[in-house]
This record gives sequence, structure tokens and C-alpha cells, in this order.
Amino acid sequence: MSDVVKKDSVSINDPSTTTTTASQATSPVSVPDVDNYVAYTIKNTKALPPITWSNLLNELNWLSVYILTVPPVVGVVGAFYVKLQWETAVWAVAYYFLTGLGITAGYHRLWAHRAYNASLPLQYILAALGTGSLQGSIKWWSRGHRAHHRYTDTELDPYNAHKGFWYAHVGWMLVKPRRRPGAADVSDLRHNPVVKWQHKYYRSLILFMGFILPSLVAYLGWGDAKGGFIYAGVLRLVFVHHSTFCVNSLAHWLGETPFDDKHTPRDHMITAFVTIGEGYHNFHHQFPMDYRNAIKWYQYDPTKWCIWVLSKLGLASHLKVFPDNEVRKGQLTMELKKLRRTQDKLSWPSDSNDLPVISWESFTSQAEKRPLMLISGFIHDVSNFIEEHPGGEHFIRNYIGKDATTAFFGGVYDHSNAAHNLLAMKRVGVLHGGSPHGLDDKRAIPPSQRLRIARYTELLAPGSSSTYSDGEDGLL
Repeated sequence: MSDVVKKDSVSINDPSTTTTTASQATSPVSVPDVDNYVAYTIKNTKALPPITWSNLLNELNWLSVYILTVPPVVGVVGAFYVKLQWETAVWAVAYYFLTGLGITAGYHRLWAHRAYNASLPLQYILAALGTGSLQGSIKWWSRGHRAHHRYTDTELDPYNAHKGFWYAHVGWMLVKPRRRPGAADVSDLRHNPVVKWQHKYYRSLILFMGFILPSLVAYLGWGDAKGGFIYAGVLRLVFVHHSTFCVNSLAHWLGETPFDDKHTPRDHMITAFVTIGEGYHNFHHQFPMDYRNAIKWYQYDPTKWCIWVLSKLGLASHLKVFPDNEVRKGQLTMELKKLRRTQDKLSWPSDSNDLPVISWESFTSQAEKRPLMLISGFIHDVSNFIEEHPGGEHFIRNYIGKDATTAFFGGVYDHSNAAHNLLAMKRVGVLHGGSPHGLDDKRAIPPSQRLRIARYTELLAPGSSSTYSDGEDGLL
């Protein structure tokens, strides 16, 4: 299943790859010693009042409002006055991917999840590119994202998808949070020299990486500083913003759950295209320390391939992959759930414990009044099938009141799976003592039930014993 995992890759549970120092292991995060931290925190911390039209202006996060509203306006207006040159268009797309990778390969997979190790030069490059996306510092971004993973879909999730698509997309940034996100340990980032460098020069880096550099490249390259500013700077920033935001919204709304359906994250190709490969989000939430989002070679995940190429160039190492055996267990679990849902929509034969037990004498006596026959120890009522029998009704009538087991299993005709399944639906009783000549047990189980999916609770539930019920009223 692993398409790019070679000798440079390591398993997530390999202790030899641990690089955490003693100082990093000391976490200043204070977490109460309680069984249910989420419930405890919600109960013992007071949330801010709900946002209404009357208090909306006071509850807005104005810095985020400016960052998310001014660039689109400036970009759209600027596009009316600045002609787009093809060189600028190519540069804008290229810079979109570069700054986007600063988030996906840098902020997300490197610093938030430690999915691989990066050389110092690569860390500085990713930190600078990520800053050009204007999404906060590495430390702030990673702290929120780790809380999101730890408390997914709860009140302590900073971008809880249960609060709506648009809240998860931008709402959580536009308004002041109603409560503080859950505790998350970022002590490893406090000691990272690159993280500290970015934090120290963050404002200067925003201006340079976000607007000056894209304008400067366009100016020096083909004399289009204005175009570089509008298209590779401002409008590129808008696209990077909403591309990343889709990981919090679209990736929790569109797609399938092939690994686990406990939470909202989903996998979808469209989301992957929109987010530079972050669209296989169900996999990511199940295996967050894996450097991949897409595990198939044909799935779109340029971030994964970028990290892989960097590892071949010696700039990245210790690419972490979750054990394939455990990944496949998750897939199997979801496949079994789908089969169980299909199974529950079908009608099945009555359980033997729910059928009356009839003596041979009572069976033959009742067969004189209604078309009953014995097959595999079960008594079947074939009244609505006599005329429909493909082999002719005389074969059915010939075995009424008799044991037709041998004839059914090849003595006359070796019936198909469909015939076995249909026959089982006509059970009305169980012969006391079973078949007179003995029987292979598996013949009594119709093919449709031999691989039936059972829940864990069903496997543990004790079966009720059948009650002996002989006589004229024995068959129901």
C-alpha cells in the first residue's frame, strides 16, 4: 500500500526515531487529573455569551476581519486596473503552491504533527514560505491544530465542524472564541530556533514574503511590479487562505470515511485538489503522524511527493508511516460496517431458536394437511412454491411429508446457492432429534449466512433455547 516508502521511511512506532530531548519532554501544559477532561473543562469553565446581532460588533476579531476582507477587495479592484501578463500568471500560480506548501509541508506535517525531520535550511525556507500565507506563527498555528486533533468535534475544538461549514471555514477566526481551546502541548516548538526566529521577525516576514517578494520577482523578471503585487501577492494570498481553510470545512463535510466514521473528517479527491493534497482527511485524522495524506500512488497529494523528493535530496529524513497492517484494519472495519448496513436491510430466515420443535410423527401428520417437507433437519412449508418449482411440481409433491435432504443436496439435483437461500426462508419448524440419518452441520446454514457480519454484542449474547412444542398447533 505504501507507494513511496523506501529505506528513508520509518514506522511511527519505532522508538529509534524519537528525537525529543529531555527539555522538550517537559510540558508546561496543565491538565486536570480527571477521567473526562473535555466534560470537566466544559463544566468548570464559563463560555462567553452567544453571539447575537446586538453584540456582534463587540465580539468580532477585527484583525482577522481585516486580513480576510481587505485582500479580496484590493485584489478584485486591482485586477480591473492592472492587466494580467502570462508571466505574472505563471508566477502567481507557482508562488501559490510554494506558500501553500509552507503551510501543508511545513506548519502542518512538519511542526504540528512531526511527521518527518527537516534540515535547518529547509526549516527556514518552509517557515518563510508559511509566513507568506499570513496564517499566524508556527507556534500559534500548531497549538490550535493539535487541539483540533485532540478534541475533534467537541466544544474544545477551535474549529469544531459541528458548528457549521462556514464557522469551521472562517467563522472561528472572525469572532472571538466562545471558550479557550483544549490544552495542547507545544513545548517542543518553544525550543525550536526556527520557530523562535519566525516569531521574532514575524511582522517583517509577513510584509516581505506576502507582498514585497512576489512584487520584486515580477519587477526584476519582466517589469510587472504592479501585477506581481496584485496577482502573486494579494489574490494569491486570498486563494491560499481559502485553500487552507477548506481543510477545516470542506474536508469535514464532503466525501467518504474509509478508515473511521467516529468523527467528521472525510476523504475526497476534490478537497485534495483544493488543498494541495490535504483532502484525504479521514486517513489523516486516523494516522496524523503519517507524512502522507494519500496512500495510493494515483491519489493527489503533492505535499507528500514534495516531502519525498526532499528526502531524496537529503533535506528531509525519518519520514513516518503508520504500520500498513493497522491501516488495513481500519479499512476492513469500515468495509464490514457497510456490509452490515446492507445485511440489515435484507430479510433473513427465522433463527432455529425461534422455531417450534416438532416430532417426526407430528410432522408427517401435519404434512397431510399442508405441503411440508424436511430438509437438513428443518421443516419447510412449500405451499407457495409448488407451482413455481423449476423442475416441475411433481418433484415437490413426491417429497411432501418426507425427508428430502439427500434429493436436495444432489440426489436429484445439487441445488444452487439461490435455492438454498430461498429454501431457508420457508422454514417453519425444527425436527426433534434432527435428521434421522445424520447431517453435515454446515448444510443447515444457507450460503447467505455463512459469512454473516455479527456485532460484538451479538457474539457475546447467550442464545435462547428452543421450546419443545408438539401437536397440531406446533408449527406457526
